[in-house]
Amino acid sequence: MADEFLGDRKKALEDSFFAKENAKLVEQLRAEQEKTSAREGLAKVAGISDAAVLQKLVDLGITPETWAAVALVPLVEVAWADGSLDDKERRAILAAAEANGVGAGSPSFELLENWLAVRPDSQMLAAWGESIAALCTTLDEREKQSLRAEVIGRARTVAEAAGGILGFGNKVSAEEAEVLSRLERAFGS
Repeated sequence: MADEFLGDRKKALEDSFFAKENAKLVEQLRAEQEKTSAREGLAKVAGISDAAVLQKLVDLGITPETWAAVALVPLVEVAWADGSLDDKERRAILAAAEANGVGAGSPSFELLENWLAVRPDSQMLAAWGESIAALCTTLDEREKQSLRAEVIGRARTVAEAAGGILGFGNKVSAEEAEVLSRLERAFGS
C-alpha cells in the first residue's frame, strides 16, 4: 500500500514537473514566434533586410505598429540633448509627428508620448542610426540626400524651437549641435 502511494505520488510529481517544463517551452516558442513575426513585419514596413538591425529594433520594443515613431527619434534626441525637454520643442515634435501621420491614439503616438515624458535609452538612437544606414543601402544618392535633408531639417527645427533669447543669440546649443552631427554621420556624411 505504501509503495503504491509513493509510486502514485512520484508519478504526480513527475507529471507536474513536465507540465511546467512544457508550459515554459510553449511560452518560449510563442515569444520567439512573436519576435520573428515582428522582425518580418518591420522588414516590410521599414524596407530593412539586415537581420541584426531588425533584431535590435525588436529588442528595443519596436514593432511594425510603432515603426513610424522611429522616424521621430532624431527629433526626440535633439530635444533631450540638454537634459530637459522644453514646451516649444515638444510642440515642434508633435507637429512633425502629425505631419508624419503619427496620430493620437496610435501605437506610434503612445511610444512617442513615452519618449517625451522620459528620455529614451541611448540604444534607441544607435538603433535608429543602424536602421538609417541599412535603409540608405537601398537608396540611390539623390534619395539618400533627400532623406538626409528632411531628417536633419526637422531635427534642426526642433533644436531651434527653444533656442536663443528673444530671437537673438545661438538658437542651437552645443549639445544639440553635437546630436545634429551624430545624425549627419548616420547618413555617412
